[in-house]
Amino acid sequence: MLNTFVLGSTKVKMSPQQTEPGAPRNAEWVETRRAALQRYVNRTAQHPVLRVDLDFINFLESDQELPRAVNTATLSGAGVMRLFNKVGETVNKITYKMDESDPWFDEKITEVENLDANLQKLHSALKSLVNTRKELSALTGLVAKSAAMLSTCEEHTGLSRALSNLADVEEKIELLRSEQANSDFFIMAEFVKDYIDLFSAVKSVFHERVKVFQNWQHAQLQLSKRRENRGRYELANRTDKLEQAQQEVEEVLNNIYIYTVVHKIIGVLI
Repeated sequence: MLNTFVLGSTKVKMSPQQTEPGAPRNAEWVETRRAALQRYVNRTAQHPVLRVDLDFINFLESDQELPRAVNTATLSGAGVMRLFNKVGETVNKITYKMDESDPWFDEKITEVENLDANLQKLHSALKSLVNTRKELSALTGLVAKSAAMLSTCEEHTGLSRALSNLADVEEKIELLRSEQANSDFFIMAEFVKDYIDLFSAVKSVFHERVKVFQNWQHAQLQLSKRRENRGRYELANRTDKLEQAQQEVEEVLNNIYIYTVVHKIIGVLI
């Protein structure tokens, strides 16, 4: 019953460029999107907490049309800024290396990165396999058409019948190879791609801990600068600036405390 709900409730959002009828790539895109959404809903349905969520249950059981998405065609100013921030965070992931004090995190990060790299290689190999099967299916179809054309031109009855039978066999082989390519793509390649996305999420979780540590290090540097400024004001007897400098020191100390606590909490949760 749950699988029926999942199949019936998988919605596909299509852009105007994808709505041209009869286009093979359009049908392939729709099937790829549908299968991806179906796998996502199935994974959600297997989660012990999310599967009893009322919104999720209503989504599966409701016969009404889903609300239309808005503000998705173009990036807003805030969206552009978030995009640049994500790019900056990606650069930080590559360039910043945290001096890890806990060997467990070093071990797990290395394990996740190795698994991700192996899955990437496996996914590339599977895509190559799928493309090869599709090419083989297309070439088999050409052989079938050629044999069919020869059978119509051949005057010898026995040879013409043999060529016609060969064309039928090649057509069946073409269909079989096409189905095999689709199975390899949707059952294997896309399944591995889902795991690659999951590993990407796991790596992002580990990066959040590194990012908090990076902010904590930056706050330590800011604390030194703020204390130097306060010391200069004390030596110069600048009472008008001393109170503000003390507030800045206390603010940075508070940030350091927050980053320290958050860093520990993230580590415990991981």
